Amino acid sequence: MRALRKLGPGSGFDLVDIPIPEVGPDEVLIEVRATSICGTDLHIYEWNPWAADHVSPPITVGHELTGVVVDRGANVTEPEIGQLVSAESHVVCNICAWCRTGQGHLCPKTQILGVHRDGAYAEYVVVPAQNAWPDPPNMPLSVASLQENFGNAVHTATVPSVAGRKVLVTGSGPVGAMAIAVAKALGARAVYATDISDYRLDLATTMGADRTINPLREDVAAVIDEATDGEGVDVLLEMSGAPSALEAGFASLKPGGEAALLGLTSEKFPFDIDDNIIFKGATVYGIVGRRLWQTWLEMRGLIRSGAVDLAPVITHRFSLDDYEKAFKLMQSGECGKVIMFPDPTYADGPLS
Repeated sequence: MRALRKLGPGSGFDLVDIPIPEVGPDEVLIEVRATSICGTDLHIYEWNPWAADHVSPPITVGHELTGVVVDRGANVTEPEIGQLVSAESHVVCNICAWCRTGQGHLCPKTQILGVHRDGAYAEYVVVPAQNAWPDPPNMPLSVASLQENFGNAVHTATVPSVAGRKVLVTGSGPVGAMAIAVAKALGARAVYATDISDYRLDLATTMGADRTINPLREDVAAVIDEATDGEGVDVLLEMSGAPSALEAGFASLKPGGEAALLGLTSEKFPFDIDDNIIFKGATVYGIVGRRLWQTWLEMRGLIRSGAVDLAPVITHRFSLDDYEKAFKLMQSGECGKVIMFPDPTYADGPLS
C-alpha cells in the first residue's frame, strides 16, 4: 500500500510502498477514504523542536481519518465489516488510574496515531476496535475525517463555561474557527477572534465571530477593552501557541476569567505568571485531545442537530499524491481545513 512516512529527522515526508498492516485480535483494519491535515502534522512535516522531541522515525504520519472497516480481529464484535468509521487517535491503556477514573485522555501510556504508532496518511490503517467511532453512512467524508480535530475545539470550548459570556479565540486556523462555531452554538454572548491571516479572519467571520482582529494592524487588548466597556473577556480560548497571542489573550482576560489553552508552543518563552494569572485570579486549563468518550458524544450532538455546520471550514481537497501542495498550502495559512484522499475517486468535492 502507499503510505506517507517520516523516514528520518528533517523536513518533509516521503510517499512509499509498505505492506498492509496486520490486524491484532482487538483491532480493526480501516480502508482510509479521507484524511485531514492537523497542525500537529505540520509540526512533524517541518520537524520543529516539538516533533524532534516526540516523534521517532520511521513512521507513517497522520491521525485524522475516516474509512471503511475491511477486516477485524478475532475478539472484535463491533464495528461491523463495511461500517464507515472515524477514529480517536489516542490509544490508551484502559487500566491506569486515569483511564479508570474517566480521564483516559490523560493516560500516561497514550500512543497517538501518526506520532507514536503508524497513522492515517495511507491506504490502510489499523486501530483498536474501541477507537473506531461509527459514522452515519451518509456523512460527507470530509466532515467525518475531521471529527477528531473538531473534538479538540469542542473540548476547549466546553471546559470553561461560555454560555452568556464574552469569549476571545486567539488563533483562527481550522480548530480555532471550529471553536468559534462551538462557542456560538453554546450561547456565547459575543465571540472575538484574532489571527495574522486575513484569510483566516474571514473564515472566523463565516464561522460566527462577532469581531475579528489582526494583531499586525490593531492592538488586541485595546480593541477588546473598547468592545467590552473596559471589562475584558470572560473566557480565553487559546488555539495558536504563539507567544504574542498568549500575551494578548491574557492581557484581554478579565480578573476572575477562565483560559483554556490548546495551542502547542514550538519553543520556550518568557511569560508573566504573576500579572497574567495569579493577581488576576484566573483559572487556566490545559487541553489535551478529547475527553473519552464524552467529547465524541458532544460532537455527535452538535453535528447531527445542525447546531454546528463544519462544511465552511473545509476549504481544500487534494489527492494524497499531491501531499506536498497540501502541506505548502497549510504553511501559507491561506486555507481552512485541508482534506486528502488516498483514492481520489472518493473525493466529495473538487480536488485542488
